[in-house]
This record gives sequence, C-alpha cells and structure tokens, in this order.
Amino acid sequence: MDVLGNLLDGFGHALSLQNLLLAVLGVTVGTLVGVLPGLGPATTIALLLPLTFVFDPVGAFVMFAGIYYGGMYGGSTTAILLNIPGETASIPTTLEGYPMARRGRAGAALATAAIGSFVAGTISTVVITFLAPGMSNIAKLIQPAEYFSIMVLAFVTVTSLMGDSIVRGLSSLFLGLTIGMVGIDQMTGQPRFAFGVPELYEGLSVVAVAVGLFAVAEAVSTAAARHQPQPPPITLDGKIGMTREDWRRSWKPWLRGTLFGLPIGSLPAGGAELPTFLSYNVEKRLSKHKEEFGQGAIEGVAGPEAANNAAFSGVLVPLLTLGIPTSATASMLLIAFQIYNVQPGPQLFDQQPVLVWTLIASLYIGNVMLLVLNLPLIRLWVKLLRVPAALLTAAILTFATLGVYSISQSVFEVLVAYGFGLLGWVLHRARYPVAPLILGAVLGPLMEVQFRRALAFSEGDPSVFVTRPVSLVILLIAVACLVGPVIVRRRTKRSAVDESTTLTDITR
Repeated sequence: MDVLGNLLDGFGHALSLQNLLLAVLGVTVGTLVGVLPGLGPATTIALLLPLTFVFDPVGAFVMFAGIYYGGMYGGSTTAILLNIPGETASIPTTLEGYPMARRGRAGAALATAAIGSFVAGTISTVVITFLAPGMSNIAKLIQPAEYFSIMVLAFVTVTSLMGDSIVRGLSSLFLGLTIGMVGIDQMTGQPRFAFGVPELYEGLSVVAVAVGLFAVAEAVSTAAARHQPQPPPITLDGKIGMTREDWRRSWKPWLRGTLFGLPIGSLPAGGAELPTFLSYNVEKRLSKHKEEFGQGAIEGVAGPEAANNAAFSGVLVPLLTLGIPTSATASMLLIAFQIYNVQPGPQLFDQQPVLVWTLIASLYIGNVMLLVLNLPLIRLWVKLLRVPAALLTAAILTFATLGVYSISQSVFEVLVAYGFGLLGWVLHRARYPVAPLILGAVLGPLMEVQFRRALAFSEGDPSVFVTRPVSLVILLIAVACLVGPVIVRRRTKRSAVDESTTLTDITR
C-alpha cells in the first residue's frame, strides 16, 4: 500500500500544469531530435541536457522522462525509413523495418513500433513501480566491496557487448577511467592528470565530455559524409496503422519482447543490445512466416522494438537503486542527477521521495503522450528526414556550443566539448565503441570511492574483494563475461577454418 500511496503522490505532482507541459515538451522535442538521422536517445539527451537547467529538479526530470521516451521512438523512425539505427540496439529493427518500408508498408512498421513501445513501456513501468523500492532496500545491505564488484561487472559486460573487439572496448573503457581521474584527488588533495592547467583541477566536465562525444561527434560525422550518396527517404503513402492480421501477428512478439528486455535491462550488467537481438532470433524461429524474414516480417519489428523499450525502462532499476548506469543513455541520466546534486542509490527513495515518485509517474504519462501525440504526427516527423545535412550539422553544433557555454560560461569547456567531439569521431571511424568510454568517465570516480572504502574497512587488506562471498561471485561472473566471448569467437573462427579446409579437400 505504501507503493500505491507514493505513486498517487507522484501523480499528484506529475499532473500539475507545469509538469504536464514539461512532459509534452520533452516528448515532442525528444522525438523531433531523435528522428534526425544518427541521433539516438543518448545523443538526444546529451544535446538537450544543458537546456533543462532553468527548471527545478522535479520539473527537469519530468522533461527528461519525455525526452527519454521521445528519443527512443525517434530512433525507430530513422531505422525503418532510412535504414539508419540510432543505436546498436536498433539494428534488428532495420533488418525488417526497412524492407517493410521498401514494400510500401512503412505505416504498418511505424505503427507496430509505436504501439509495441507503448505496451512494453507500460508493463515495464508497472514492474519498476513495485520492484525498485524493494531493490533499494536490498541495496542498503550492500557493502563497498560488493559495490566495487558490481561496477566491475557493469564495465566488463558493457565493454564485451559493444563493438566487435574486446580489446577496442577495453581500450575505450580505460580511456574513460583515465578521464574520470582528472582533477584533485578527494582523499589526498593532490592534482592528477591536470598538467598544471588550473581549469582541470576540478576535473573535466562530464556534460562537456558527453556533449562532445555524442552531439559534436555526430555533427562532424555528418559533415565528413556529406559527399557520400545517401539512400532517399521512404515516402509514406496510404494509411498509417495496422490491419487485423498485423495485430494478430504482433501482440505476442510485443509480450515476448517485453519479457526479454525488462529482466535483462534491469540487471546491473544489462543493456538493450542483448535482448533486442535475442527477441529477433526468437521471433524468427517461432514465426509461421519464416520466408518473410529479411523481406519485411512485421514480427521482426514488433519484438525487438518492445524489447528495446523494455530494456531502456529496465535500466532505470540499477540506476535509481544502485546508482549504476548500464548504457550510454543511462549514463546521460546519471550526469543529469549529478548536476542537480542528487546521487542515485540505496538512499534515493528515502532522501528524494518526491523526485523519485514523480519521475516514475511521469514515465506513465510520457508513455501515453508518446502514443497519442506521435502516431498522428508521423508524417510531420518524416518531413524532418529531408533536412539538408548542412543545416543539420549547423543546428547540432549551435545547440551543443550554447548548451555547454550556458552551464559554465567558460570557453575552455566549449573547447573541451569540441576536442572530445573530434575524439569521438576518430573512435567511430576506428570502430572503437564510445559507450564504455562515457561509462568509465562517469562511473570511474564512484568505483574508486567504493574501492578505497572497502580497503579502509578491511584495514588495507585487498583480499576483502574475494573473501566476501557475494563479491567473489560477482567478480567470477565478470571474468566469465570477459573470457566467454573470446572463447566463442575463437571457436567460431576455428570452425570456419575447418569448414574451408574441408571444402578445399573436396574440390581437389
């Protein structure tokens, strides 16, 4: 009953006129920016993050809930109409959504993505409502050694799932950890990696780093690819909606996608990539229309989109209860919490009940607004896809520059954002994942604090991380997650070599 009472209080704050207007603004602006090619949810939040500082924390996070869902929905539009996934989790949607659009069924693909996102988001938010407080109570019992191990697990799993090389992922992660160490050491008072530059004594601004790695890097990437031929956007002809047959083929994938996305996304080592690909593979196996896969099967859009939305909702559980982001988008939300001097974790539900329950209530409201507002506006969003690349690049750079400067009134922070923008573009070209980098920069200082606390409690004994059973189990899982993909890839390569050798012998 306490949960229902707190939720009703949250709705009382979320349904105020100011917060309703902020929710509408967040959903609309988030979708608008998310629809633009290449701008996924993480980039959308990074770009709009500085614009929310004029609001109080509760109003800002109501708006963020709208931006969060709007950015996710906008990413599916580019995946279906332009074959451009906003994030790696949207890749399965492109496999079937774009062929559906090429066959003249773009309206059905967009509709099943929107309705599936609404179904998964609603179910996930209901589960979060009742699960998060219990998780918060459990998290209060976790000691620094366990916190450190959980963060190591989050680093390892995100790194191993991003990109096609664990070495590249780890390199990106360690670079992020190094960035997080810049500034004055809180325990010794000594500057680290500041190189005598006074502006670095307080550390690198995570907002400038995030805006640079996502927004500025996307603008540079768009400008660099201006001479490359781009596929023309699909035009929407006919009705935007689903037939009775589409509904019959979609409702089960929606539910199955939710069952994949929510539990995996809720794990401290979760994320949206694994459940979306699992959902796609399961739908391909269970479908009675296997011949349509690769040609535009609606199940291949419904399932992954539901899994994607459910996983994104699920990442709020470790973020709110443990203070651990498990994706680039969640890292952006953690930056927003830190800017408002709010630390997510076990005490958040006790210290900031109004903010937390208003945020959860706004997830329900934003989910409904997303469906009600965006289905009729699909044709408007499609017109945005015709924005010239030059205007898009100029708009992104303008928002990024004004946003970073408005926070600190420092030209140095703007230069930092542009420097990391160039770095992000280079990493993208070299196929280094950016998510481990931003995760390391944001979470690295927190991990260092937990590591030092664990050593302080154990009087400097490093064996505390393996003598505590829970910590040991988590570290063993982390090792398995790091070594497992390497073994699988080596066996796959060995099998491919053996098959090629066998074929060569046969031809001889």
